[in-house]
Amino acid sequence: MRIANLDSIHYRRVIQLSHTIHSDIPLWEGDPIVQFNDVATIEHDGYHLRQFTIGEHSATHMNAPSSFFDDGQGIDSYSPETLIHPIIVIDVSEKVKTDPNYVISLDDIQIWEQQYGAILTGTLALFYTGWQHRWHTPKDFLNIDSTGIANFPGIGEQTTHFLLTKRHITGIGIDTHGVDPGKDITYATNKQILSQHGIVLECLTNLDQLPAKGATLVIGILSLHQGSGSPVSAMAFIN
Repeated sequence: MRIANLDSIHYRRVIQLSHTIHSDIPLWEGDPIVQFNDVATIEHDGYHLRQFTIGEHSATHMNAPSSFFDDGQGIDSYSPETLIHPIIVIDVSEKVKTDPNYVISLDDIQIWEQQYGAILTGTLALFYTGWQHRWHTPKDFLNIDSTGIANFPGIGEQTTHFLLTKRHITGIGIDTHGVDPGKDITYATNKQILSQHGIVLECLTNLDQLPAKGATLVIGILSLHQGSGSPVSAMAFIN
């Protein structure tokens, strides 16, 4: 993975891109439920401490290569400098309004580049689909039909290949529960990015508050030993 050359970060605003974690967040069927249990209380112990349980791929999270490859590295293999990236935001929300299974295509990349210029090497590409606004209604966020298939937009396989081989991006992120379209059970986009030890972020929020270019992303992971992923605190620093 190519690391962007960031000597310093200048900013006037900071935008939180991670959802708050609570027990009613959207979860894939079979994922661990999110639980919080008091271990100590101020009344009885003089301090407050909770135990919490959450899956590695729940809430706003980052995937690691080991989530799709037997010999893949864990989330703890990402060094701090690989978690800071210049970002662009590609808005496809209007297309998603009429097609919840919209597959982000090369046309979407070309339209963005016609307005803002070619995507620079070392950039992390975020995709705003508008799906973030469904977060507080888990049924609508997962949008699973009667056959058990999730219906939400994602990034097409050819689009990902172009971004990796022609634009040399460092990773991708999206506001849905998967960078791959919900119907794509091959996880083609995930596998392409993670095979290069790139960044995959899912369930982002507030992407509509970001400029199309010019912001910097900082990702805080839980450095779980050999973890297949981690809930993250992702923040965008806007110039």
